[in-house]
Amino acid sequence: MGRIVVAPDSFKGTASARDAAAAIARGWRSARPYDGVDEVPMADGGEGTMDALAAAVPGARRILARVEGPAGGRDTGHLDAEWLLLPAGDGGGPVALVELAAASGITLLDRLAPLDAHTYGFGQLIAAALDAGVERLLLAIGGSASTDGGKGALAALGARLRTGDGRPVAPGGRGLAEVATADLSALRALPPGGVLVLSDVTNPLLGPSGAAAVFAPQKGASPEEVALLESGLTRLAALLPADPATPGAGAAGGAGFGLLAWGATLTSGAAVVADTVGLDARIAGADLVITGEGAFDAQTAAGKAAAEVAARAGRAGVPVALAAGRIEAPPVGFTSAVSLTALAGGPDAAMGDPVRWLERAGAELAARFDA
Repeated sequence: MGRIVVAPDSFKGTASARDAAAAIARGWRSARPYDGVDEVPMADGGEGTMDALAAAVPGARRILARVEGPAGGRDTGHLDAEWLLLPAGDGGGPVALVELAAASGITLLDRLAPLDAHTYGFGQLIAAALDAGVERLLLAIGGSASTDGGKGALAALGARLRTGDGRPVAPGGRGLAEVATADLSALRALPPGGVLVLSDVTNPLLGPSGAAAVFAPQKGASPEEVALLESGLTRLAALLPADPATPGAGAAGGAGFGLLAWGATLTSGAAVVADTVGLDARIAGADLVITGEGAFDAQTAAGKAAAEVAARAGRAGVPVALAAGRIEAPPVGFTSAVSLTALAGGPDAAMGDPVRWLERAGAELAARFDA
């Protein structure tokens, strides 16, 4: 009888981390019904971070707030978004997890708005958590709809960004070209325990690997719009007290940079999530850890949840296996690896019924396990 820890990330667009963990666990139990299986949904700061922590942390509570959607009245107007209240621990006060995607995410848009989408609602959601009196903030910034340098969130938190003639700048990336002054004197104070920004990318704000060049095209920006956004972000960078070269400043359309200017700290989302769910203690003494994600590729090692889980399992001396939608890089360090695409006979079949193939992957890994 073995003890197995199942700790996957979400399979983006097809299965949440919680659903993936449950499916792999069902498949495992179908082949080895007497093993103990501990399901630990993971995340790395992208979409699904709130779901993963809500599933893994006893006493976590979702709280609604009314906020402005990522494109104002054009697409989403106002919406009810959730933030997550995590119970106090280790003598500290309660912690809030606020996920950018819940208020300002690209999946909330009816159509892409590369110049007009903004992060104002994200800032409103942060303000709602602060109003609740939390001790510390965790901000997960994956899945952004915008490239506004975080100026929308800063405005919602009290920053006054003005044009040369003193008018408020237009929302979204379009307004970056108008910013002439930035008054941060009325910004909300950080909570006593500080603010950690959880990210799975290390891009700077500017340049060929920056927010506009890399991420704006994914949000519908044309080459001309990318150039406009790059110029606007450069303008913003000259006005705010943060270093645009900081790794992760370009995350979420530059929202990482804006949060740095507020006084937040950028960090590895996967590491913070692992600590919050107590992953090390749950791995200790296990016979096998299974992790996974939609695409295991060259980017996995750069801060993704699967790499974090594998590293922690390695430090604990526990073998680790992989179940991924696609395996596009050598699965070095894994005792076994299963691709859903290979099991299903193609990517369309795998993505069409991911839960079925995740269960099959769990059963396949169990059949290969010798303990």
